[in-house]
Amino acid sequence: MKDPMGTTTKPASQRLSWQQAVANYQKPDLLRSVWQLVNTLIPYCLLWYVMYRSLEVSYWMTLALAFPTAGFLVRIFIIFHDCGHGAFFKSQRANDIVGFVTGVLTMTPYHGWRHEHATHHATAGDLDRRGVGDIWTLTVKEYLALPPWERWKYRLYRNPLVMFLFGPLFVFLIRHRFAQRDARKRERYSVYWTNLALAGIVIVMSVTIGLTSFVLVQLPIIVIAAAAGIWLFYVQHQYEGVYWERHNKWDYVTVALEGSSFYKLPKVLQWFTGNIGFHHVHHLSPRIPNYYLERCHNADPMFQQVKAITLWPSLKSISFRLWDEDRHELVGFDSLKTLQEEQASSPRR
Repeated sequence: MKDPMGTTTKPASQRLSWQQAVANYQKPDLLRSVWQLVNTLIPYCLLWYVMYRSLEVSYWMTLALAFPTAGFLVRIFIIFHDCGHGAFFKSQRANDIVGFVTGVLTMTPYHGWRHEHATHHATAGDLDRRGVGDIWTLTVKEYLALPPWERWKYRLYRNPLVMFLFGPLFVFLIRHRFAQRDARKRERYSVYWTNLALAGIVIVMSVTIGLTSFVLVQLPIIVIAAAAGIWLFYVQHQYEGVYWERHNKWDYVTVALEGSSFYKLPKVLQWFTGNIGFHHVHHLSPRIPNYYLERCHNADPMFQQVKAITLWPSLKSISFRLWDEDRHELVGFDSLKTLQEEQASSPRR
């Protein structure tokens, strides 16, 4: 069945089924949301202060403390993420206020990111609508059609060091400081106010503890948290067996359940990442607060049929670089020679 835009849709009975499965989990709980703010922001601030004090002892101690502190920063981003979906509070005003504050802490302009991320949810897994809020992914045919210089740029972008170290730093430290050319007024002002708040923090820290101390503490936190965050986003849609399809065959429910991973992490990492590993549930219903994602997953067999990806096997995703439309799977650059030989030996139609 197709809608007027040509997109494949599920029958009404099947749509009703998944809507019923998520309906009871879409209402945020004020006490749970407030408690999550308390058990995230306070430990983050305390650890940040301990890191600062550790500078007097050993910078190795400071770097060691950066890992749990970065974990709390990732958790802060999950709260920011929920606010962007209007899922953390019933009040949109409360979501916007907390979203702005957590956006400053994560160096991300709230309204600009919110718009971009909404586009990601509307286009994830759609080969004809790539390019906004996602990981740059070419098909094999698109890559082979590129001139050498463009191929080199794509290979550089997909290099793990660039993807998970230099790229995240560029995104959070530099890219987020500028509004997109087509940004609306609210999104543009979100960038300005976030930058102003960040400048205020830098000035206050420079006057109180000194700019050098501030950088020595904050920079490793950003490096670790940004790398972890980009990895989570990457593995959510770049894994073995993922669903990608052209727009005329693209389906919302299928892309949620088969194009968004169920990343089954150890409990401590699941806590720090705010249950975002239940990404298949999140993409089916972005209005579910992070603290209800696991409960929703466990409540319906539909979600439990989704194959889980665990931590160590997920590292295989690093090797994926291109989408092979003929095989309907992600492949690495090392597969190109074999694919070209197969295409050359296959009879022309």
